[in-house]
Amino acid sequence: MRPQVSIVTSGHDVADARLHREAAALQRAGLRVEVLGLGAASSGPPGATTRTWPRRGALRRAWYALTLPLRTSGDVVVALDPDSAAGARVAQRLRRVVGRRTALVTDVHEDYELLLKDRAWASGLRGGGAAISARLGSRAARRADLLVVADDHLMPDAAHRLVVRNLADTSMLPAPTPPGATPRAVYIGDLRRSRGLFAMLDAIEAAGGWELDLVGPIAPADREEFLERLASPELSGVVRWHGRQPPREAWTFASGAWVGFLMLDATPAFRDAIPSKLYEYLACGLAVIATDLPRSAAVVRETRAGVVVADTGQAAQALRAWAADPAELERLRTAALAAADSYVAGEDLASFADAVARLVPQPAASADAGA
Repeated sequence: MRPQVSIVTSGHDVADARLHREAAALQRAGLRVEVLGLGAASSGPPGATTRTWPRRGALRRAWYALTLPLRTSGDVVVALDPDSAAGARVAQRLRRVVGRRTALVTDVHEDYELLLKDRAWASGLRGGGAAISARLGSRAARRADLLVVADDHLMPDAAHRLVVRNLADTSMLPAPTPPGATPRAVYIGDLRRSRGLFAMLDAIEAAGGWELDLVGPIAPADREEFLERLASPELSGVVRWHGRQPPREAWTFASGAWVGFLMLDATPAFRDAIPSKLYEYLACGLAVIATDLPRSAAVVRETRAGVVVADTGQAAQALRAWAADPAELERLRTAALAAADSYVAGEDLASFADAVARLVPQPAASADAGA
C-alpha cells in the first residue's frame, strides 16, 4: 500500500537518530512511513520503506532539496532540514495546481543560523548560500501545517508549533549493564572539534588505562588530524572509531561502558541546547563528563550523575579518580538510572505521532455504509 507519511531530508543520513525516533513513533500509531534521504538504505528505520541518494556536496544537496519532496508518495510530508522544508513547501504548492493536497510538517531541531557560526566552511559564497537556505527554511517552517521543534527556545512565537524534545527512546537503547572490567568511555554522535573530538582524545591519553569507543561520522575538516592521532602510539588500540551506525547498533557500544563524554565547545548553537545523548547516557546508566554549557551542565549537576569540567585536564582527573574508586562510579551509575525516567521520550513522540495522524486524510465512507 502507498505510504501515508513521507519523511524527507536533503542533509541528513537515514541513520539519523531523531529520524529513527520519529519514524518508529509514526509506525506505532499505525501509519505507513517512507523515508527519502542520504546514505545507505539499509541504515533506514526498521519497518519503513527507505530510498537513498549519495551525499555529494552543496550543489547536489540543493538539487535534492528541490527534487526529493517531489518524489514523495505520502499525504503528509515531514521535512527534516531547512532546505528540504523550503523544497517541500514548493512541492506542496505545485501539487495543489494539479488537484492533489498534501500536508507539510517541518521539523526544526536546531537554530540553523546560529549553527552556521560553528562551521568553518560557512563563509564567503558558500556561507552566504547556506545562510539564505536557513532563512528560507525558517520561513517555510513557519508556514507549515505543523511546526515541530526540538526545544522550547526554538521559534517560540510560531503558530501550529509542537515541542518534541530529543529525549531518550529506550526502545533503541540497550538495557543497563554493569561496567566492564576495563575502564571505557563512549561517545555517540557527530564527531568534530567543536563537539569535543580532540578534547576526548586528550583526556583519554592523559588519564592512562582508559579506552574509548567513538561512534559517528567525522567532519571532513578534522578527519586527517584525527586519523593521525588514532594511529599514534599513545592511542593506537585504545581508541576505536566505528563510523556512522543506525541508532540501535550505535548504542550497543554503551553496554559495559563506564562513562559517556559530552565535551562540547561553547558555540552559539550549543549553549542553549541539550544533546539527546545526555539523556541516553543516563538511561544506559553511564557517568557523564560534560563541559560547562548552561543547560547540559544543569542536568548533570541536578542528577549528580557525573561531573562538569572546564578542560581536558579536569576530565582526565575525573577518569583517573573513577578508575581508582569503583564505588564512586557505582554511585554515579545509580544516580543516572534514578534520573533516567524523567528524560524518556514517550509522551513527546506520542503527541508527535497523533498530530501527524490528524493530518492524514481519512478514507471516505462507502456509499452504503450503515445500510
